[in-house]
Amino acid sequence: MTVLAGPLALSLERLLFFVGFAVALLVGWLVGRRQRVAVEPVLTRMLLLGLVSARLAFVLPYLENYWRRPFSIIDIRDGGFLYEAGVIVAVAVGAFAWRQQTMRKPLGAALAAGLLTWSIAAGSLGLMQAVQPKLADLPLTDLTGEPADLDQLAGKPTVVNLWATWCPPCRAEMPVFAEAQQRESGVNFVFINQGEHAATVTSYLEEVNLDISNVLLDFRSASMVQLGSQALPTTFFFDRHGVLVDTHLGALSSASLKQRLKRFQTGD
Repeated sequence: MTVLAGPLALSLERLLFFVGFAVALLVGWLVGRRQRVAVEPVLTRMLLLGLVSARLAFVLPYLENYWRRPFSIIDIRDGGFLYEAGVIVAVAVGAFAWRQQTMRKPLGAALAAGLLTWSIAAGSLGLMQAVQPKLADLPLTDLTGEPADLDQLAGKPTVVNLWATWCPPCRAEMPVFAEAQQRESGVNFVFINQGEHAATVTSYLEEVNLDISNVLLDFRSASMVQLGSQALPTTFFFDRHGVLVDTHLGALSSASLKQRLKRFQTGD
């Protein structure tokens, strides 16, 4: 699920994380103020060092993919993080601060409040997402105007990408998906164009010389509503039973797609 804030789009999961962090900052400030202890710098260091460590731990195994475009290492929009590494570093930073007796009460209260807020919000989100969308219910057509039969995708993990030719991040990640479709024979890749005519889509694919299959049309953008997306591009990962197991808002890099496919297939 996504949340729109003006021109910006943020996945609800990430928004809930930052809400939990904001609560931690507030509680830490309130408790620390009574004891004249500033806990906010510790919390900020835990967050920043944790995120940097999680990013570096992800990039290193996929350095070959990032080496072609070094600046993409700092483009965190691809969602490439190894969160376990980030948690370890954040805990280490918190443990170092915990040695100060005066820091323990405000830091403990802040972390407890933040984790509780995030846990409750994430649990509520999980209940909201309990009703699983079904691919076969999407009203789609192929490039010739014939109704698309998505039942034929059953039995394999399926990656569904919502995109449009006018969307720069969509255009940026299309070569990544084209390469993956050629490489990953055990995975279905479906590209559902939003709101455009067949001639527009065909012309674009020919213009950029993209050789991809399973390009479908959703002229009314009904799939965005049914799958809970409010921004493009959004990618959905369904297991071989048709159950939605992962979602990504924004462009995927070659490395982040490889990671998600690996985790996706291993989990299936």
